[in-house]
Amino acid sequence: MEKGSFVISLDFEIYWGVWDLVSIDKYKNNLLGVRKAIPAMLNLFDKYNIHVTFSTVGFLFFDNKQELLDELPVTKPKYTIPGLSPYEGHLNTVGSNETEDPFHFAPSLIKQIQQYGQEIGSHTFSHYYCLENGQTVDDFRADIRAAKNIANKKGISLKSLVFPRNQYSETYLKVCKEEGITSFRGNENAWVYKAHKHESETFFRRICRFADAHINLTGHHCYTKAYMKNSEPINIPSSRFLKPYSRLFSFLDWMRLKRITKSMSHAAKNELCYHLWWHPHNFGINLQQNINFLEKILRHFSTLNIKYNFQSMSMTELSEKIQNEN
Repeated sequence: MEKGSFVISLDFEIYWGVWDLVSIDKYKNNLLGVRKAIPAMLNLFDKYNIHVTFSTVGFLFFDNKQELLDELPVTKPKYTIPGLSPYEGHLNTVGSNETEDPFHFAPSLIKQIQQYGQEIGSHTFSHYYCLENGQTVDDFRADIRAAKNIANKKGISLKSLVFPRNQYSETYLKVCKEEGITSFRGNENAWVYKAHKHESETFFRRICRFADAHINLTGHHCYTKAYMKNSEPINIPSSRFLKPYSRLFSFLDWMRLKRITKSMSHAAKNELCYHLWWHPHNFGINLQQNINFLEKILRHFSTLNIKYNFQSMSMTELSEKIQNEN
């Protein structure tokens, strides 16, 4: 019997993904909250037998700063917006190890994820921005190789990749294929989700995405195997970003939940793939409210699993399944 697929990927970056947007002091509670959020999510995933891909920034693998400095890529991006590069000043702010600096190191959390049998994927080495001016394809290749190298030293083989800020193009996908990446998370097929430079973001796009998170403006964003395998690496596109709990907008949570569960049901009934994603630091505050909301989603998955044989799969598990059916 054919069956649909339920995929969850988490962009695991802690401060590496937001440092150019917000200071540690302003985002401290979210960042420190990751230390509680990941164990809570792992327990919930285990309870419902959910297979998850933790797409992890390479910097987080290191045990200490000297190890990190010794493994930097041979060539680095020189973004025309200097604040985007962690190599230009930000590395000087990094502490000695995870105990001293829980914002920039996470080997203990990576070990926890491994112990639960979840996939560790790549979120590039340095939270690399493929569409920003100033960087080159060679810089990107060096970044991916650095990510693979530190992961291999920790006994992890990187097979899947999530592009930071969802920035990618066919040129960078070709590099991924050549470097052994077998799947990536593409963007929803709607103009408001199209990959773009940071400077091209607009308030109108953000408003449209907010509305789409609560009502169906752009479709279910569920995908056939034929659509996903029509790319190398295999494209497992996003279906929905799981917005975190907000006290201001909590009165809309029933709509946010319905938007997700209706699309999950559509995928299950029609043997399609549904791909949900978020960042662990999104659960860093209001942890219980976020966990409760996530559990409602996972309960719905369990119902669909029983009724339609809807299957939970990591990105690599799904890509291997698609490849083996060729």
